[in-house]
Order: sequence, then C-alpha cells, then structure tokens
Amino acid sequence: MDKTIIWMETTREKQWRANTPEQIQGGVENLKVTHSTERIIDGFGSCFNELGLKAIDNLSESERNQVLDALFNVDGHCRFTLCRIPIGASDYALEWYSHNETDGDYEMKDFSIQRDQRYLIPYIKEALKRNPNIQFLASPWSPPTWMKYPKAYNFGTLRWENKVLKAYALYLVKFIQAYEKEGIIINQIHIQNEVVADQKFPSCKWTGEKLQVFIRDYLGPTLEAHGLKTEIWLGTINAPEPFNELAENELGDFDSYAGLVLSDPEAYKYITGVGYQWAGKYVIQNTVRSYPELKYLQTENECGNGKNTWEYAHYVYKLFHHYFINGVNGYLYWNAVLELEGESTWGWKQNSMITVNPKMKNFTFNPEFYVMKHFSHYVQKGAVRLETDGPFSGNAVVFKNPDDSIVIIIANPLNKLRSLQISINHKTYAFELKGSSFNTIVVK
Repeated sequence: MDKTIIWMETTREKQWRANTPEQIQGGVENLKVTHSTERIIDGFGSCFNELGLKAIDNLSESERNQVLDALFNVDGHCRFTLCRIPIGASDYALEWYSHNETDGDYEMKDFSIQRDQRYLIPYIKEALKRNPNIQFLASPWSPPTWMKYPKAYNFGTLRWENKVLKAYALYLVKFIQAYEKEGIIINQIHIQNEVVADQKFPSCKWTGEKLQVFIRDYLGPTLEAHGLKTEIWLGTINAPEPFNELAENELGDFDSYAGLVLSDPEAYKYITGVGYQWAGKYVIQNTVRSYPELKYLQTENECGNGKNTWEYAHYVYKLFHHYFINGVNGYLYWNAVLELEGESTWGWKQNSMITVNPKMKNFTFNPEFYVMKHFSHYVQKGAVRLETDGPFSGNAVVFKNPDDSIVIIIANPLNKLRSLQISINHKTYAFELKGSSFNTIVVK
C-alpha cells in the first residue's frame, strides 16, 4: 500500500505552504531513520504571563479567539499540550508579587491566589476550553520577600532556616491546592526559575547542595504528607554560563547541580525529571546519559531582542534540534504573545511567537511561530524520537507518532536549494528544500 506524504514548507516569503515531492530513479538516500531512541514526547507549549494576557486583551473578541485557537485548540496551528505557570511574579508580570507577603506567616494563613484569579487563571482557563488535557508545570521566580535575604523580589537567596524551609515547602503545597480548586492540576513543580540567576527581575539563587536538601528533607516529605501526586522536577537549571566554565563552580556545571542532587538516593527518589533552559543546554547531554530513566524538558526558549527576525528563527530551530537530539521529552517557548517589541516591566525587549499591535488592534504570526508549528502541529503526544543517519542529520529531527505516522522536521539554513532524498515504501523521493527554509514531512 502506498504511503501518503504531506510536505509543509515555510520560507521568509511564504509560510506553511503545501508542496509535493518528486519520485526519482536511482537517487541516493541522504537521510535515513536508523532506530528508535525510546524517548517519548510529552508535548510542546509556552508560559502563561500577565503581559501576554495584556497583549491579547487589546484585540477584538474575534481576533482574541483566533490567537487562543492558534496556540491551544486541539485542531489549531500549534496544539499546545504542555504549559508553564509562574508561582508569583515572573519577569513578565505587570508588577512583582508573591502569594503571601505577610511577614512571619509560617503557617501560610494569608496565602492567596487572588491576583492570579484576575490575570493568569482566566488566561489558563481559555486554554483549557480549547484543550482540557493540557498538562501544567509551575515554578517560582522568587519566594515571598520576607523569606529572602536581602528582603527583595530581585536578587538574593532563600533564608536557610528550618522554619523558613518548612514554610516555603508549605507555600508550594498551598499553590498546588489553590489551583486545583480552580480546576487547574499542577502536574510538575520545578523548584526555582533559573537557579543561578541573581537578577534585577524576580529571582533567587540556589546551589546544588541547597536544592538537594530542600527536595530531600522538605518539599518531598511535605508533598507526601499532603497526599499530593505533583511531580518534583529539578529545574529550571540555567548553568553553566559559557564564559564561566572554568570559574571554580561560581555558577556550576553538571556535577554541581544535576550530578550532585541526583547522586543522593534520598533526594533522587522524589525527582521525576530535570528542566533545562538557556546555558543548561551545555550540560543536558551529560545529564541524559547519566540518568536516561528520568524525563527532561527544555523549559524556556531563548528570547531574542524583540525584533523577531527570520535569522533568529533559524537560531531557535537549532535550539529545538539541540535539545531533542540530546534527549528532552518536550519543548516550551517563553512568551507566546506580546505587544510590539515585547518589552518587559524592567526594560528587556524580547521575541514572541505572536505580536499584537495595540494601536491597530491586530496581530502578526512571527517567524518563531512557524518554527514551533513545524514541530507541534504534527508531532503527537506519545511520539517517539527516531535516530537518523546521513548528511542531513545535523538539521533534522524525526519522530514516530502513536498512529505510526513518521514526522520529519528539517531546516535548510543555507541560502541555496538542497535536495533531500528519502526512501519511502521502496521508492526514492526528492524534496527540493528552498534556501533558508523550514520543512515538515509527514509519511502516513
């Protein structure tokens, strides 16, 4: 029985265009599937942030629905299945906040998600209307300020005192419980956004030793005591920075974070996976090789400078490729939607998949929207990544879906036409890949 071949192509000039390959005689296959990695794909998604909702609210109801459908609808463009929620303010909140700023409230009597009920939760519920099966991971950017030294959202560390550590574990439990009452199940808790970040935006620096102790002695037992099934993830790790690789563990490497924590059996027993982002890309390979039984996520796509260029989209494609061939189970974009130039409340301009123009009250799909779509539109939850051989392997990622369809995502970063030749059903097909293009080929 002949296979059905779908080929979708995106170039700078034309996006998501259907093409037809040519059957050829005597061609030499230059991309071959060799074997299954057994690395199962959990999904694709982005993070819910207040500035994203602010951008969407500039649109008419019709266009607002178009944006939400494009991201979350099970039959839409991107079909997100795995999304991230900040616990308190992220660096893309309208202002900085936590869920309990009552100094000394170790029993969390004043814990409240009232602010989220106004901003984030309506955004999340719109996503759930379109796909009730989205899974959620959550992470704090900063603990409540009274738990930190210095007492501030930005910079600093968690006060390393028994009563504070107990209260912080309870704080995370209260968040899970409060969201569950809203009908939002938190499937994963990642301990801290960017454990080595000491920034002017909400942040909190952690060492590997502190992550080990907090998971082993506080958060793990506290989740168990409350009967919660939320997974604990070692994340999100953004180390090492490349310019500090030799700096006596100032920022750390594989051995200072994942290697240290996971080598402790009492901490390891609580951990389901590891989340990596930014400079974490330099150590994910060692972590996956050392602990292949765990799950892995790329938790925050690198954000660019707000210009949303075609060239940066090619860089983002390389990130997708790098993380998947090194073992992740899923990939999360950062801000799916922002206003023009994507400026945060602290002055950083960042890229987004979709840009909203507040004055014109319209939106644009940016190049990185199509990079995501080339992966997430056809790669199903439960797919398995396949290894490849041949000269196109450096630009290709291949998956086998639960329905047995094969999905090949391949970029041609060169500014010239290149011929991809694949054997399908004992026939050789040529896909003439345009210069500087992204392509998805589905074989059913």
